[in-house]
Amino acid sequence: MDDFTGLSRRGFVQGAVISGASLFVNPAVAAADPAVAAIPDARNGSPAGGELSFTTDSAALHPDTVVSTACQFCNSNCRLKVGIRAGRVISVSGDPDDPVQAGNFCVKASMMPELAYSPLRLTTPLRRVSGTKGSKDSKFEPISWDAALDLIADRLLQLRDSGQVKSIANRTTGRLPRGTGSLVARLFALLGSPNNTDVGPVCNDAGGNALAATFGLGNFTNGYGVDAATGREDLGAAKYFLFLGTNQAETHPVTFDYLLRSRKKTHAKLVVVDPRRTPTGAAADTWVAPKPHTDFALALGMLQHIIARDLHDKAFVQRWVLGFAELRDHVKNYTPDWAAGVTGVPAATIRQLAEDYATAKPAAIFCNAGISHQLGAFDTYRVLTFLAAVTGNIGVPGGGCNFMHNTWPGDLRLPELTVSTPPLEQALPVGPDYFAEAILTGRPYPLKAVITEGNPLISSANTNKVREAFKKLDFYVYTGLFMEEAAYYADVILPVTSGLELDGVYMRRDDRAIRWQHAAVPRVGQSKPDWEIWIDLAHAFGRRDRKKPASYWTDAFPQSWKDYSTLWAEFVKHTPAMGGMTQQRMDARAEPLRWPCPSTSHPGVSTLYLDHPSWYEAAAALGAPGKRFLTPSGNVEIFTPELDRKLAAAGHRALPVFYTHPEVTGANPTIAYEPGFVTNPVNPQAVTHKVRLGVPGSDAMHRDFPLMGMTGRPSVVHFASVTHWTPTGEQLNGIRLVQVHPDTARRFGIGDRDTVVVESPRGKVTGTALFWPAIRPDTIFVPNTFGPAQQVGDQFGDPRYEAANGLVDDAFYDNLSGQQAYKCFACRISKA
Repeated sequence: MDDFTGLSRRGFVQGAVISGASLFVNPAVAAADPAVAAIPDARNGSPAGGELSFTTDSAALHPDTVVSTACQFCNSNCRLKVGIRAGRVISVSGDPDDPVQAGNFCVKASMMPELAYSPLRLTTPLRRVSGTKGSKDSKFEPISWDAALDLIADRLLQLRDSGQVKSIANRTTGRLPRGTGSLVARLFALLGSPNNTDVGPVCNDAGGNALAATFGLGNFTNGYGVDAATGREDLGAAKYFLFLGTNQAETHPVTFDYLLRSRKKTHAKLVVVDPRRTPTGAAADTWVAPKPHTDFALALGMLQHIIARDLHDKAFVQRWVLGFAELRDHVKNYTPDWAAGVTGVPAATIRQLAEDYATAKPAAIFCNAGISHQLGAFDTYRVLTFLAAVTGNIGVPGGGCNFMHNTWPGDLRLPELTVSTPPLEQALPVGPDYFAEAILTGRPYPLKAVITEGNPLISSANTNKVREAFKKLDFYVYTGLFMEEAAYYADVILPVTSGLELDGVYMRRDDRAIRWQHAAVPRVGQSKPDWEIWIDLAHAFGRRDRKKPASYWTDAFPQSWKDYSTLWAEFVKHTPAMGGMTQQRMDARAEPLRWPCPSTSHPGVSTLYLDHPSWYEAAAALGAPGKRFLTPSGNVEIFTPELDRKLAAAGHRALPVFYTHPEVTGANPTIAYEPGFVTNPVNPQAVTHKVRLGVPGSDAMHRDFPLMGMTGRPSVVHFASVTHWTPTGEQLNGIRLVQVHPDTARRFGIGDRDTVVVESPRGKVTGTALFWPAIRPDTIFVPNTFGPAQQVGDQFGDPRYEAANGLVDDAFYDNLSGQQAYKCFACRISKA
């Protein structure tokens, strides 16, 4: 178990074809020992021997048609070729013509037909008729789409007309087809509510906010594959990969496989920073295991050493960087020795990381939720942008700050509204997890009606508090595929289509690249894609509004937009730097097309800020002619007086000072929140609490809760909670395996595969202990995305688990981005 050096790439990607037979599960076999069955052999990755397929010339199994679509499950955005025979999916294969994908996909691709064909799908709108909100005895009855949307419109208009319009909120999710958020924003503008929120604060907003502050755009900076503008490899040309808080082998397997293939040619060094050794760490040259929530200190220690040893790129800094002198003075006390005391990583290791990163040209930084889900997410990301800037690793192929999920240029634009809309009051504090506070306490004002496109009963921090809030919420609309946990709190339930049932642009690759996909199967029941739901809801407002004419709503949402091709053409026409991303162009490509792409003759930008005509053409289309960096100054902005004043309004500074979560062991400097609210300088449409940073911490909590817990993805099998509704997902990984160091487990009287209870000051959850020598002894890992409504696992005898986020404290969050701190909580573990 402790030998990972022979990791096979087939442990996380699959090639060529998965037959339809693999979509179905034998429960009797899988249920024999589900805890053991859920653990793949990390050394081999796949069964011995080859995979035989005699389907090519089979009359029964030769597809009638092959539909080009895309996987919905992660930001690798794999193209899929779906074989259809007699109207059913019989095969799923990758696209070998995409040089990044190279025909590969991971285990999740075969789950897409399972979603489409699931007997548990919601197929008609439902209305609550009885039962306490949240209880399993809640009763719902089918109603028509018009009746459901009229009911929603009536309730929201009633709040508007009674002067409570800001008490209406929506929370989008990453599963939405692209552009749905723009329709939501349009409807909320007409309605007059400021609380149209997105999934970013529970995903990766902080990285985008930091990138925008330093470089001007909040996007992943470099691209996978060859840059068509230069003919050169981009990320494949890196000589050094620094991964912090990202387990790409399990979260982005196909693009990670591309990096591994490139690494064979370049001999690039791969360094993985993570408190536990994951399959990504197993593929690395160096695995570094800091305490959870201390990457901020590690990055500061590296930065200080690079500057102190004069390893920075002097020419680049002199020409392009503002604030280097101030930075040099600011970090002088953040030495590797200081960082070692915070992180538990030896100072010699930190110095070596700094020297290797600074001297390797080019070097690429990759981050994901492991950084985003920290209390100091924005400031940590800012320091990482400084590392890239002072070493000249920005605006160069093979370099950059590749902060995952920061992939899209904000709202897709639609034609300007032709009517006057109500003035918007200030939105709730950043982060949809503040919904619970507003519902329960009325601070800063009450929330009365919520629509979600996700499942807040799984994704939100402090699940028990969120559960109590949604019990008390006056009116709640849930949209989704299944009767997930949140659905039992709903007043109205709306069924949506899965990824195989829609045309258009669904997921996106991390490097700002998107694909056009086609529907492979008919819509299930009366389900609708999300963009149609919002257009139809606008027309329901037109029918039910007694104060505004119907045209106020209907003119803003033409019925023609229900054809996604027509809607997409509007986005292309009205969104800056997107003029070349037409359906026709994307449909003709095996590779996805990257934003920005201002014209049909433009190849799309791979390396942001590259000193090249193709980038300057894109920058001009973005409203910054002649600028290399899209900041106010046109330079990299580490420190400017204007930025410093802006961030100081919320208690931060342009040059970040160190602090961390109070539940990290060691009594580190932490944070305190001021009463009252100020305008959020990063998200000025919303308010936030001002903070005091560097407040002395305490270790008192660790007398009762001596360990640090982390949450994260269970394995490559799962993506959010939706894959738990597939037989394959539950067969392979339906048991929550709590990773614990064997020495720690024995200290608490726990055996390997014992049922355990993990408890924090907020709540407790159960799981199965998995002895894992490659994790810090002071840390345990609790897989998230499990929930008590996930009934597919019943066929295998899997427990119905409570959400892992019940362990997490929602009181501590990044007050700039709204990110919740899922990556550290004080806890204890015991045998059940």
